Amino acid sequence: MKSISVVTYNLHKGMSPLGGRVRLPQMAAALQQQGADVLFLQEVQGRHDRRAARHEGWPQHSYLAQALAHEACYGMNARYDHGHHGNAVLSRFPQQLAANHDLTVSRLEQRGLLHTIIQPAGWPVPVACLCGHFNLLAHDRRRQYRVLLDYLARHVPPAMPLILAGDFNDWRREADRHLLQEAGLYEAHASVHGHHGRSFPARWPLLALDRIYVRGLAVEQVAVCHGQPWSALSDHLPVRASLRLPAC
Repeated sequence: MKSISVVTYNLHKGMSPLGGRVRLPQMAAALQQQGADVLFLQEVQGRHDRRAARHEGWPQHSYLAQALAHEACYGMNARYDHGHHGNAVLSRFPQQLAANHDLTVSRLEQRGLLHTIIQPAGWPVPVACLCGHFNLLAHDRRRQYRVLLDYLARHVPPAMPLILAGDFNDWRREADRHLLQEAGLYEAHASVHGHHGRSFPARWPLLALDRIYVRGLAVEQVAVCHGQPWSALSDHLPVRASLRLPAC
């Protein structure tokens, strides 16, 4: 059965690494070259009045979906006077929105977990897709892991294949233990290479913040997208994986 390719990417609101220039058209072109079936995107601006008046590309999830010929689901997390941003899942396959679940545990950071369900072509079962963006502080993330695990237990059947991807901001590398022990999720890059893929900052990647966790799926290939054009786009690098259903 054919594998599916997935990418997780923090768009940095479509801006260059230092935030000075709009890079969304270049991001769209680079993502189009990847040809991924499903994209898990963070810091996606659904609205920004000042930038939209001067540049193309807003709402960003709609712009990218049109460029890639994908369906888009968007979950708004952070609101401000001139706009809002959140997570998005773009899929080549039919997709339905299940929920945009609040992960906010601090008034300083508005976070969310976007849950969609896709039906890959030729697959006998649907796949749960969850796109998340977690807090910078470790004690906040531990509280968010608890919210996440409770949500999975209630809303994702144990037998349904599951992809959880996003920006984990996991400076202490704690997510693996929580997600594996309590939900049976394992990290794709670490399962193949023995370590997490370094994806931040994009120009000199030192930290493994961007992850793809799976359950009920086998990882065929996984890699961080290094070099040009990625290092001049967002402040994060994308992580790409090929996944398939396990052999019966």
